[in-house]
Amino acid sequence: MALGKGTVNKVILLGRLGKDPELKYTANGAAVVNISIATNLVWTNQQGDKQEKTEWHRVVIWRKLAEIAGEYLKKGSLVYLEGRLETRSWNDKDNITRYTTEIVADTFTMLGGKSERTEGVPASSVPQQESPVSDVPDSPPAPSDDDLPF
Repeated sequence: MALGKGTVNKVILLGRLGKDPELKYTANGAAVVNISIATNLVWTNQQGDKQEKTEWHRVVIWRKLAEIAGEYLKKGSLVYLEGRLETRSWNDKDNITRYTTEIVADTFTMLGGKSERTEGVPASSVPQQESPVSDVPDSPPAPSDDDLPF
């Protein structure tokens, strides 16, 4: 993905699906799935009462990743995803231009317990979840007192 000079368009979400994914195929055969992710903000107000606000996010996933999402994600699934914001427009039936902003996911990870990810799915067909691995190579050992320049 090419970036403009000095710009970043990055979205990271950790939330739960509000409904089952809607897997569809475009006229040229590309898989696309639309999901709705809920994230929550919880805080305590000045009176000491717990407050909660739920934010809903529209997410679009394309191609093979869409097929995986359509097969394995279910309403209530906990998912971590990364992507970018995109705004698209269309003309409605009255020829009024409408706009929507959504997240186009580049990657996602299914979280939660195994039963949450795979209810009713044979174990042999579930892709193995990657263990958390850092992209940072192993760091060199800490210097000993003999290695310090002073």
